[in-house]
Amino acid sequence: MSAFLIRRLLQAAVSLLGVTALIFFLQRLTGDPVLLMVPEGATQEAVDALRRQLGFDRPVMAQFTDYMAGLMRLDFGQSIVQNVPVVDIVASRLPYTIRLAAASLVLALGMGVPLGVFMAVRRDHPLSRVGMGFVLAGQSLPTFWSGILLILVFAVWLGWLPSSGARQVSSVILPAICLSLLSMATFARVARTAVLDELSKPYVRAARAKGLPMARVVIRHVLRNGAIPVISIAALEIANLLSGAVIVETVFAWPGLGQLTMQSIAARDFPIVQAVVLLGAFVSIFLNLAADLLYSAVDPRIRLEGGK
Repeated sequence: MSAFLIRRLLQAAVSLLGVTALIFFLQRLTGDPVLLMVPEGATQEAVDALRRQLGFDRPVMAQFTDYMAGLMRLDFGQSIVQNVPVVDIVASRLPYTIRLAAASLVLALGMGVPLGVFMAVRRDHPLSRVGMGFVLAGQSLPTFWSGILLILVFAVWLGWLPSSGARQVSSVILPAICLSLLSMATFARVARTAVLDELSKPYVRAARAKGLPMARVVIRHVLRNGAIPVISIAALEIANLLSGAVIVETVFAWPGLGQLTMQSIAARDFPIVQAVVLLGAFVSIFLNLAADLLYSAVDPRIRLEGGK
């Protein structure tokens, strides 16, 4: 176990370094943020003075070295546009994204996994075909389109829920549903496949031959043995929820990291974009490591060794 953790932590460090370098240099190809900050008609001297003030007159490698040195001190720099520490800006938006992602994950797991199990156990039932149609629709509909449709139906036509912002507790419902649709469909599909695979195995037939009811066999044995694919996809889906929040938060004007990222990209506020991307990479790597550790807890046959 210790060798596995050391190896994965080293891989995580290399991955984070690669993500940091990639986003740092790619952003510099999008244009000069100074030109967006100076007033129209500003002289070249004013532009050059602001560029020197922000440090963009220095070689890119020197800027990258300074940025990495700051990261070693957990200093993510200052926002170019707001002139406020990036940590403060990200910390003010992070709770909104966590709230949205948590609500979406609860919906996706709470509805997707039971639906997948039902479609596997009662695969000839008419409702299973309806559920499969829902899965296909959930995986096919673009997030921005389903978000606009939810706003049109539940906010405009019916007037049941607010269409934007986070001023009310109910404001999270529509964006959470929109964000969870794809993950819900994915969980249902994976759970269905895993349960169908387990139902075809000899231990299920033996349990049924002993007279055990199907519900008990599924709950006590099939679900436990079929949980590994769900755990594996759950780590990826949580990361997908965070990345999908960029579109959903923009559609619903939800004041989280997704909306902040879009605003920062438009303003070429490099430090904020770098911090958000780095945070997302860290969360994705941590979740995949956590999923690997959960494998051995769910299935004792799995051993996490350094070379396996």
